[in-house]
Amino acid sequence: MDIDYDKEMVGTVAVTEKDALDLAALTRWFEANVEGFAGPISYTKFKGGQSNPTYRIDTPGASYVLRRQPFGKLLPSAHAVDREYTAMTGLYPTGFPVPRTYGLCEDPDVIGSKFFVMSMADGRSLWNGALPGIEPAERRELYHALIDTMADLHLNQPDAIGLGDYGKPTDYCARQIARWTKQYKLSET
Repeated sequence: MDIDYDKEMVGTVAVTEKDALDLAALTRWFEANVEGFAGPISYTKFKGGQSNPTYRIDTPGASYVLRRQPFGKLLPSAHAVDREYTAMTGLYPTGFPVPRTYGLCEDPDVIGSKFFVMSMADGRSLWNGALPGIEPAERRELYHALIDTMADLHLNQPDAIGLGDYGKPTDYCARQIARWTKQYKLSET
């Protein structure tokens, strides 16, 4: 079965009741935490990438992106938007291509789950790694850009960008296998 990724995954949709945010509480949080914020807020939900639901937040003067944990009970260490926020906040000042972060909210009473806010970055989402419909020359450029960006990421020294205590530096594969095994067993019940 072929999936039209552009149709199914790209863009935003109206927010359903189950994914609705408390606009009054969110506006208060923006006023206290986002420099230069001026409401009112309107918002939609991005179609794709929903392990952590992601929203486009629009105001008269700016657009932002909000990523939150799913509502409800979560498995331990899953949906750690705080890790995403920390990594992006450390990388942004280096010139690495990540959006600017504005703040992390760890208080679930604000909108019902932990979330962070970042700047809106224009661009296109490429959901299918085979890049169907893209000419070979452009595909080659995109693959090379991906490799160059990953190489640039690894040039950053964690201590130099404030990420020296971010994660554990050894036994990554063993820890991942143990974590996913534990989460699988917990999700069986």
